Amino acid sequence: MTKLICIIDGQGGGIGELILESVDIVEPQDDGSFRLVSIFGEQKIVKGTLKKMKLVDHKIVFTQ
Repeated sequence: MTKLICIIDGQGGGIGELILESVDIVEPQDDGSFRLVSIFGEQKIVKGTLKKMKLVDHKIVFTQ
């Protein structure tokens, strides 16, 4: 099974920081953040802007 991952984009477009693997839900919140939920129920809150979703590459990229 290929994992869908979310990362925070690195400075200058470099390699980013892994936030969560096996993402199932990306839900915008009223304060502008995003709630991420994995297939295992693990949750993370990301404060940033959704930069891009590359579903073929299994990546969701945020910037801060």
